[in-house]
Amino acid sequence: MAKQPNQSQAGTNVQEVRQQNAQSAGQGQFGTEFASETNAAEVRQQNQQAEARKGQNAGKQSR
Repeated sequence: MAKQPNQSQAGTNVQEVRQQNAQSAGQGQFGTEFASETNAAEVRQQNQQAEARKGQNAGKQSR
């Protein structure tokens, strides 16, 4: 079977995929949308507090 122009071996329309990628590039994707709202230092502090609580609770349960 001969390959059609602008189609991948799997039959994907390459031009259409490029167009969709170009359109979605300007729309804030999840990776960057939420990363800008995250305070890394605050998250680290919350993680440390959670770990400390885990340690305290583990000691209480081993009676």
